[in-house]
Amino acid sequence: MTDAAELRRRTADLLAAHPPTRLPPPPQNEGPAGPPLWSATERLDFLRARFDAGLAWVHFPEGLGGLGAPRALQAVVDAELEDAGAPGNDPGRIGIGLGMAAPTILRFGTDEQKKRFLRPLWTGEEVWCQLFSEPGAGSDLAALATRAVREEGGEDWVVDGQKVWTSSAHLARWAILIARTDPDVPKHRGMTYFICDMTDPGVEVRPLRQITGEAEFNEVFLTGVRIPDAHRLGEVGEGWKVAQTTLMNERVAIGGTRIPREGGMIGVAATAWRERPELRTHDLHQRLLNLWVDAEVARLTGERLRQQLSPTLNSVRAGGAPMGQPGPEGSGMKLAFARLAQEISGWEVEFLAEDGLTYDDWTLRRPDGVDFTGRQAGYRYLRAKGNSIEGGTSEVLLNIVAERVLGLPPEPRTDKDVAWKDLPR
Repeated sequence: MTDAAELRRRTADLLAAHPPTRLPPPPQNEGPAGPPLWSATERLDFLRARFDAGLAWVHFPEGLGGLGAPRALQAVVDAELEDAGAPGNDPGRIGIGLGMAAPTILRFGTDEQKKRFLRPLWTGEEVWCQLFSEPGAGSDLAALATRAVREEGGEDWVVDGQKVWTSSAHLARWAILIARTDPDVPKHRGMTYFICDMTDPGVEVRPLRQITGEAEFNEVFLTGVRIPDAHRLGEVGEGWKVAQTTLMNERVAIGGTRIPREGGMIGVAATAWRERPELRTHDLHQRLLNLWVDAEVARLTGERLRQQLSPTLNSVRAGGAPMGQPGPEGSGMKLAFARLAQEISGWEVEFLAEDGLTYDDWTLRRPDGVDFTGRQAGYRYLRAKGNSIEGGTSEVLLNIVAERVLGLPPEPRTDKDVAWKDLPR
């Protein structure tokens, strides 16, 4: 089984074959034979080489950007490459592809789909978005009404409907899409999961302006969009099963991102405290200490969760999932992330007084992603309000934790066995 030493060796080989930084030339007639060290590898070429070497996500199978190694060992590779000045793949821009589309394609995709989509997804050549929520189906995703109808005797599905709150739709080349294919069965059983080409005729993306002034979210209208059956993920009618993989990974991606000690928003707040001694009060100090401890607990819990997601060699050899699949515990991580982001940003605005109320550039922009640490306090405070909605509302996640982690009795569900077409809307 691949261990840390083997990963360091492979990373060193990658850096030797594809030097990522521009180094000064050696003195004349000196230096090793082969390509000159000062000929740095272009960013995209380096990322492609890293993927092909199995160092993109080491827990994925060989040939698909990984080596079948434990997920926790990814930190070994990342540290070595960071020290060498290697370029990254801009995860803030392609986070939906990395955290949601990729694990779903890996688990349910065909061999052809995996080979076609995973490499350009990881290198950032193709951006992905997620066409799940609808105006009438947000927290209750299974109530969605977007229809996909199979052409009689054909290989295409024709999709009509509307999606909303779609991050990065204005940048995306591809989308993961869930649509209703059978209205005659209960809502959780009549859906199918697809890969949608966002450049196809019939796909219209409109911006949704947010409280921050920006429009990273969008609404997407689908009118007669044709999707080949070869772009279906999973079996017909089993879209909810496939979507569960996406949703569980989404919550880990949002709430379980690896950060250093005192990283993220708590680091910004602690820095503000150190730099502005004239604003300090005893009450604000006690609240900051409590938030710092909560943030550290959440960080360490996330690290433990990532270790639990690491596969065993036996499960890979036996044909099991080559990566651990997140369970309901990820909902708890996302809950903690949303609460902390809102409480820390609220503390920061209060601490900075009038300096915390405003931020520059309140204009309609279409950003590539969300920047919680590089913007001003007022932006962080407003943007954090969305954390308890996106990726599953906190109310829904509390139910998941209560029922699937704590084993409490489920809430009554009167629509469980009713055909979707008969549900009131």
